[in-house]
Amino acid sequence: MERIILHCDLNCFYASVELLSHPELRGVPVAVCGDPKERHGIILAKNEPAKAFGVKTAETIYQAKKKCPDLVLLPPHHDRYAAYSRHVNAIYGDYTDLVEPFGIDESWLDVTGSLHLFGGDARVLADTLRARVRSELGLTISVGVSFNKVFAKLGSDYKKPDATTVIPADGWQEVVYPLPVGDLLFVGHAAQEILSRYDVHTIGELAQCPREMLETLMGKMGVQLYQYANGLDKSPVRGAAEREPIKSVGNSTTFRKDLTTWDEVRTGIALLSDSVAMRLRRHGLYCMGVQVGLKDNKFQSVSRQKMLDHSTHLMREINDAALELVKLAWKAPTPIRLLSVTAIHLTPEEETYQQLDLLGQAPRVREKQEKVERAMDNIRRKYGHDAIAYATPEAALGKMPERE
Repeated sequence: MERIILHCDLNCFYASVELLSHPELRGVPVAVCGDPKERHGIILAKNEPAKAFGVKTAETIYQAKKKCPDLVLLPPHHDRYAAYSRHVNAIYGDYTDLVEPFGIDESWLDVTGSLHLFGGDARVLADTLRARVRSELGLTISVGVSFNKVFAKLGSDYKKPDATTVIPADGWQEVVYPLPVGDLLFVGHAAQEILSRYDVHTIGELAQCPREMLETLMGKMGVQLYQYANGLDKSPVRGAAEREPIKSVGNSTTFRKDLTTWDEVRTGIALLSDSVAMRLRRHGLYCMGVQVGLKDNKFQSVSRQKMLDHSTHLMREINDAALELVKLAWKAPTPIRLLSVTAIHLTPEEETYQQLDLLGQAPRVREKQEKVERAMDNIRRKYGHDAIAYATPEAALGKMPERE
């Protein structure tokens, strides 16, 4: 039986939520960013009028203001975004129990088994969802309808805002093949650079590449992209009942050259902590504990863990805890072959509360770090993981270099 998958994408989500509190700004170029007084702050989101001026996510406020001098800047409110995300997914849940969020503003819906209850026409159902979200929440969504998750997402990106696009099982090549290869799920800048060396610039050109060639160039990712481009994606939409609770989030790496100095180890821990924190935020989780693992050049392993005095999903705090554990577990210059950082004792975001630091770490400091790391999440999600990184271990620890 052919599947019927919808991908629903909230349009200009952060900016649209902010405009609910500022109706007088509708039709005015608006962007959500960090501190508007900070020239080097980053644009997190923008509305359609700002897009018309060429304002882009991830560019600096200074760059955006050069394009659009009258751009209105608003601070982010992540608690509001999380609440509206829950509301919109509850609406989706009225039509199927197979709803799989993909970040805070996107979700896949598998309506194969329930579409007959709502008239049997997938396009009409998509339009119904758009109308409900608009009338009940004041927000708009774009919906892609197709026979697999990858093409459904292509459809939601195809026309915005507030639109429905159907990519049918018959003749999908006419819609998909001319699209830029970068429109395909998980084709980031690094993959585009590799493919461009072989004159692969569209999804159709990617589909014509031999599978073996793509596997040689990009490993398992190459095989996955071959399947995506040829309409062979069979990945299921996993509803809440099918998604097992995540018990830990960790990352490890084996180094080409053994680490023997504290600076080398500190840099390795910073990179791993950044990855773990980003994945926690992606899953809407906090951790109450951190575990580190080390393996030396004789393949002897040791691990240490500790509980935190408050829950977190911030790189800086996970990094600090991991460094404390490394100091207990490692004696320089014993060569380190492998390092791992794991967040443990996880709790969902909605069940987490933040304790004030009795020793005086200002909530403002944590709030500022939260904004920085969420901004990086947005940039990486849109432009690929390699699009932005901490310039130095000091920057990773929150000790940002002075900027003019």
